[in-house]
Amino acid sequence: MNKIYQQAAFLLSCPALKGCPPDEGFEVIFAGRSNAGKSSAINTLTKQKKLAKVSRTPGRTQHLVFFTLDKNRRLVDLPGYGFAKVPEKVKKQWHINMSEYFSQRKCLSGAVLVMDCRRPLTPFDQMMLDWCVGVNLPTQILLTKSDKLKKGAVSNAKLQVESAIKKYPFVEVQLFSALKKQGVEALAARLNTFFGYVD
Repeated sequence: MNKIYQQAAFLLSCPALKGCPPDEGFEVIFAGRSNAGKSSAINTLTKQKKLAKVSRTPGRTQHLVFFTLDKNRRLVDLPGYGFAKVPEKVKKQWHINMSEYFSQRKCLSGAVLVMDCRRPLTPFDQMMLDWCVGVNLPTQILLTKSDKLKKGAVSNAKLQVESAIKKYPFVEVQLFSALKKQGVEALAARLNTFFGYVD
């Protein structure tokens, strides 16, 4: 079943809800702070080096990017958040677009929140998590770049996040390293539940 993610293909890119594909089937978002490793996580999952493109200037890509898995299922790469060099007007529009997407998109069936394990649960991460919880969206927190820390520090980071999310239903956390290909199977297994795949 995991091979389905290797079939991911670019569908379209749009700046707001009105440009999205028809609101049907299953849609799972990947969201994360700029430089958290979101694009690398998508590329590692799909075994495609250039599927999700990395912006040279973090936060500049303000589009939702859709990838198809099959005719009923899509991955969605949300714009990176937490950007510092983006004009205030752009930040406000991003907030409006994301709020509309979460509140109005009926086919949204799961979320992957990508966080750097060295800096998890920033205020922007918490805002995104609150959006997910607010619409009862099953969520997988991906603590990326786990290869950057020693084993003890990585375990502490995971425990810290697990403690913070105890109050939230349907939210789980795992470690991930694009470099070491760690956590790919666990991510695919959770995505399978989001997409309604059965073995």
